[in-house]
Amino acid sequence: MGWGQGHPCERPVHSLWVDAFLIARTPVTNEEFAAYLAATGTAPPPFWSDPGFADPSQPVVGLSWDEAQALAVWFGARLPTEAEWERAARGGGDDARYPWGDAKPGHTFTRPPRVGKTPANPLGLTDLSGVCHEWCGDWFDESYYHGSPVRNPRGPETGTRRVS
Repeated sequence: MGWGQGHPCERPVHSLWVDAFLIARTPVTNEEFAAYLAATGTAPPPFWSDPGFADPSQPVVGLSWDEAQALAVWFGARLPTEAEWERAARGGGDDARYPWGDAKPGHTFTRPPRVGKTPANPLGLTDLSGVCHEWCGDWFDESYYHGSPVRNPRGPETGTRRVS
């Protein structure tokens, strides 16, 4: 976990164990989120009507952590821990910089692409690198990597920000 050339909060690179877990193959789409809105009466997030973010096949954007948490519970799931998300994003590998390997992205986006249109990693997961923020269940602590448990780290007990 971590990246030795990244921000100090991503260091040191360290090995850890993450028990088996399930994670969605793609981010939640606007179409899926619309079903949640209809079922719960929840107010739509910012950008919901913005043409750059409103395609039904795009990932839903602009959710707060609390909204993402409520959505996960509605789906019968939970937000992944940071360690789980990183393990999934690495696609089963241990030291590639990006989900698809070490090559820098050959594309930039002016808006999020439709879900499933970015290269899949070896686990078949897509849209894990810069398409949109993906909330994790952990609280953020810039120094957490320096003393985190080596088995199933869950982040600090408290904090002022969440990991995305």
